[in-house]
Amino acid sequence: MKKNFYDITLALAGLFQAIALVEQTAKTGQVNSEDFSVCINSLFDLNPENSLAVYGGDLKNLRTGLELLNEMLIKNTPKHQDTIRYALGILHLQNKLSGRKDMLNVIASRIEQANQQAQHFSYTHDNVIANLGGIYSDTISSFRFRIQVKGDYNYLQQQRIAHQVRALLLAAIRSAILWNQLGGNRWQLIFQRKKIAKYVRDMLKSITPS
Repeated sequence: MKKNFYDITLALAGLFQAIALVEQTAKTGQVNSEDFSVCINSLFDLNPENSLAVYGGDLKNLRTGLELLNEMLIKNTPKHQDTIRYALGILHLQNKLSGRKDMLNVIASRIEQANQQAQHFSYTHDNVIANLGGIYSDTISSFRFRIQVKGDYNYLQQQRIAHQVRALLLAAIRSAILWNQLGGNRWQLIFQRKKIAKYVRDMLKSITPS
């Protein structure tokens, strides 16, 4: 089956956007509210009309993820060691999770509960984020392999920020699942790097004023 690299690149951008926010939150205690909202909302659309709908139906919502991919794939900037480590970790966890239908069912059920909760608050309300962070802790964190998030201890020990980081890791897993469903695989990041980089470049051009 011919792979749709446009959609594969979208999902990859979603993954890297969530990872970028994990780094930002862990190191600064702050998070871009618009990007954060896009990542969190992606968790609740489990039957999207298309891949872009997962991210609010607007390519501009993925600008941060696309710019990060642009640096890593096109400019080949060596400064993103933590980003690469997080990404590989997320892909490893997604692969583990794909073989655990029972855990996938639990996650889907609890996300639906969080969705009901969000109707009374908002999708980025602290109570909802705490719920999503709890889902990650109770399910994905049970695997032997865990992602070790680096950052400022003074921030990471704060419960609110810890919940945000875990919710963002869950959003990264969601994008990794989508990426895999669309035909994404790690070999593409090596052998079809230039092809993905071209899609990233074209997407950025389409959302950047000339």
